[in-house]
Amino acid sequence: MNVGTNIRTLREQRNIKQQEIADLIGMHRSNYSKIENGQREISVSALDKIARFFNITIDELVHLDGDLPQEVDIEDKTTMEQLKLMQELDEEERSMIFKMIDSFLTKKKFKDFFNKNVASL
Repeated sequence: MNVGTNIRTLREQRNIKQQEIADLIGMHRSNYSKIENGQREISVSALDKIARFFNITIDELVHLDGDLPQEVDIEDKTTMEQLKLMQELDEEERSMIFKMIDSFLTKKKFKDFFNKNVASL
């Protein structure tokens, strides 16, 4: 099931006309109809407006069947398991994590150096 079908399902359950949703997202009704029929993609901002209109999250709108992705709890994972999970992130997210790790390691090295060389004076 695609997101357009999910939107149509919600709209029809509430007896709302296509024109009302098209007006909500600032789109011509014929273009909006293509979204419901899977012939056109929908923007994230339009998806957000529709989700808010129906008082649900974008996740709930995309996964209307209730099959929401589950959160991954990494607190009890080993370091190797955490690294494997990190590989599933996109490049920008991985880069951000590695920059944070580098920052913490640099801070620790500086602290160790300071304690060893300066604090003993």
